[in-house]
Amino acid sequence: MRVDAFDFDLPERLIALRPAVPRESARLLAVDGTGALADRAIADLPSLLEPGDVLVFNDTRVIPAQLEGRRLGRGEAEPAIGATLHQRLDPATWKAFVRGARKLRRGDRVRFGEGSDVCLLGALEAEVRETGEGGEVTFAFDLSGPALDEAIAAVGRIPLPPYIASKRAVDEADRRDYQTIHAREEGAVAAPTAGLHFTEALVAALDRRKIGREYLTLHVGAGTFLPVKAETTEAHRMHAENGHIDAATAERLNAVRAKGGRLVAVGTTSLRLLESAADADGTIRPFSGATDIFITPGYRFRAVDRLMTNFHLPRSTLFMLVSAFSGFETMRRAYAHAIAADYRFYSYGDACLLDRSAP
Repeated sequence: MRVDAFDFDLPERLIALRPAVPRESARLLAVDGTGALADRAIADLPSLLEPGDVLVFNDTRVIPAQLEGRRLGRGEAEPAIGATLHQRLDPATWKAFVRGARKLRRGDRVRFGEGSDVCLLGALEAEVRETGEGGEVTFAFDLSGPALDEAIAAVGRIPLPPYIASKRAVDEADRRDYQTIHAREEGAVAAPTAGLHFTEALVAALDRRKIGREYLTLHVGAGTFLPVKAETTEAHRMHAENGHIDAATAERLNAVRAKGGRLVAVGTTSLRLLESAADADGTIRPFSGATDIFITPGYRFRAVDRLMTNFHLPRSTLFMLVSAFSGFETMRRAYAHAIAADYRFYSYGDACLLDRSAP
């Protein structure tokens, strides 16, 4: 399909710069399998689900993966380098999207966090292992494992999406707000934003309704914010993200479906990992590794029955995904309704609860 088919006009005033307070006070657009729309609130979620349904959350935790530094050596002025880590390759190696990537070549050294006290040299250093397309650079850091994690936490900033960071400065509130209450497995550089709506009070209400909860891990990468530059969906290359579903979780999820319960993915990240782990018959298998699954209209869903997700960018892979899930025309109509009704968009915005359309 042509990428411009997924374009739409969004007034800037509808881009949420802060989350709703409390989180469950955000709005929720319910879209059923017939395409009917209903304006609700996140707090209504328990009543929109049935006992025996299971919400599947992504428990990844956002790290302060935005690093600022300078290239060292070459006997000339040291140019500024900005890096957003997006995929960990091993305990000491990360891929990053780099501002100023053209100033780097293989073997260069970069010092991040000049003046900090995270190591003996007062900064965190890395060697350029590889340079790629689109400003992607592979860094081999001098530190490894937990020591590297600690250093990144000390010198890095929370990498807010560009549509927020371009309008205001990142502050201490974002370290709290841009993290779900389920976050425990460190490694994401973007939040699984549908999960931001959940509070302890909402979880307690879901428990009373006998709605189950399961957890998987997909470390969301900065590639989620990259625009689709190709003219067709077939020509677009997805960036890989690392994920994990253990055997016990897979077994419980399969048991839910066998008893007639529905799997409700909380966020497109949960959906993408569930679909990556599912066999052709919908059986979910244990999964550990990278996935670059790209879901567009025509995809046959195997495992996920319903999807709770925020409102996404025009021309984005995530708008393509929801169009595949609930139908292209249905989602264009749903987004037009959301814009006319002043729903708040993107990471800190409102959400929708989608039924899967009939094949």
